[in-house]
Amino acid sequence: MRVGVYPGTFDPVTLGHMDIIRRSAKLVDRLVIGVTTNVSKSPMFSLDERLAMVRREVAELDAGIAVVSFDSLLMDFAEREGASVILRGLRAVADFEYEYQMAGMNQQINDRVETVFLMADVALQPIASRLVKEIAMYGGEIAKFVPPRVADDVRARVAALGIKKQ
Repeated sequence: MRVGVYPGTFDPVTLGHMDIIRRSAKLVDRLVIGVTTNVSKSPMFSLDERLAMVRREVAELDAGIAVVSFDSLLMDFAEREGASVILRGLRAVADFEYEYQMAGMNQQINDRVETVFLMADVALQPIASRLVKEIAMYGGEIAKFVPPRVADDVRARVAALGIKKQ
């Protein structure tokens, strides 16, 4: 059985993430979406909220997708899940430079797990969770960038936090 891991913070999950999830699921028998917290980012949603959000959005997709949290080295997580491949989405050259470096480091840690890059759909390439949150905080429309229920979640969080900027 081919197991793949698609890691990320998913804060929030975007249409770009969903595109990579759908396409990744076709490449492996079991796809594990690993939701983690990146210490260099300040998330809008808690880990539990992000897990629930991703689970809700992938529920309508075919079986064979698990959504789990992890707080360890990616390669340790991949090994624990029995993965032979890490799946990563690329949007632009800047993504490639970072991901290329990470893939090289990961290979040094565990050369039994390959990294596979998927180019984001052209229409989805500019979408980034960080930008979605920023647009929402300024009262902009985010429906083009995230699934409808996620847009509702983001709008509700912005309203609850009272961080809408003028």
